[in-house]
Amino acid sequence: MTQRTMVDWDLAAGLGARVAGDGPQVDAAEAGRVVAELRAAADRSTPLVREVTGLDGGQGTAPVVVVDRARWVQANTEGFSTVVDPLVRRLAEAKGEPSALSSAIGSRVTGGEVGLLLGFMATKVLGQFDPFHEPRGRLLLVAPNVVHVERELGVDPHDFRLWVCLHEETHRVQFTAVPWMREHLFGEIQALTESVEPQRLTEDLVRTVSEVARGARSGRSLPELMGTPEQREIIDRVTGMMSLLEGHADVVMDEVGPTVIPSVAQIRARFNERRKGIGPLDRVLRRLLGLDAKMAQYRDGARFVRAVVDKAGMAEFNTVWESPANLPSKEEIADPEAWMGRVLR
Repeated sequence: MTQRTMVDWDLAAGLGARVAGDGPQVDAAEAGRVVAELRAAADRSTPLVREVTGLDGGQGTAPVVVVDRARWVQANTEGFSTVVDPLVRRLAEAKGEPSALSSAIGSRVTGGEVGLLLGFMATKVLGQFDPFHEPRGRLLLVAPNVVHVERELGVDPHDFRLWVCLHEETHRVQFTAVPWMREHLFGEIQALTESVEPQRLTEDLVRTVSEVARGARSGRSLPELMGTPEQREIIDRVTGMMSLLEGHADVVMDEVGPTVIPSVAQIRARFNERRKGIGPLDRVLRRLLGLDAKMAQYRDGARFVRAVVDKAGMAEFNTVWESPANLPSKEEIADPEAWMGRVLR
């Protein structure tokens, strides 16, 4: 069975785009101005990030693509299909060769599930660095969502657009200035998917969707369904890594902010409040997708980065980028002194 018979990616992309919708209404002239300003803000961010971090990812080493919600969904179905390929093969092997009818139905059901999830995410994401896009990744900026959030928060649009680009540009620099980062992350994801027991994962997924939808305390997020010691070990390593990356980007955007963004304090305060979620459905989906843990990554990672930089300086902190062995563990994110004792000595 091929990957395409397991997941209908065209259906996922189409459904996701419909679920996401178009976003706020803007006329053609305003849309053109937003796109141009986001591109310019991304370019402007490159030397600003380099000055604060000491990392040089080069200018234009990964393309900046300003997209609408539908194009973001399409980009992520492409990336998702690549990343989950090992898991799809294992599912096929576990289930055996299906009939043509069951294969067609199964691929559409799975494609529909993926499309619904991506459609929800497409209404939330402001920007994303896609490290797996060949050859060196790409930076996606979701223009409708940037406009929606800046209006919702009532902040200065020009300041907000640069603020968002500073965060996302930091991610671009992390992956382009640190050559091993991309393959290391991909390797961890492959190891995780290859450790999955398909039948057990399916049963747990059905159970947890029901629990989370009912608001049960026992309802687990999708990342928490990985319960074997091997899986937990991989997830803890990835959690430490992602907390570092997200926290580092948050620190950089706030460090640069006061020098070029007059209203950065107001933006940060209002944006942090927004990260808590809005309504019941939003909270349920955030819990199911593990976005609550994502918010903790921003907070805990930023605390770790600030603690190390305040005590040892940015040059010593940058030791973290020298090899995978220097990445903080999940436990070290909560205990910066332990990381400094192990890596900096």
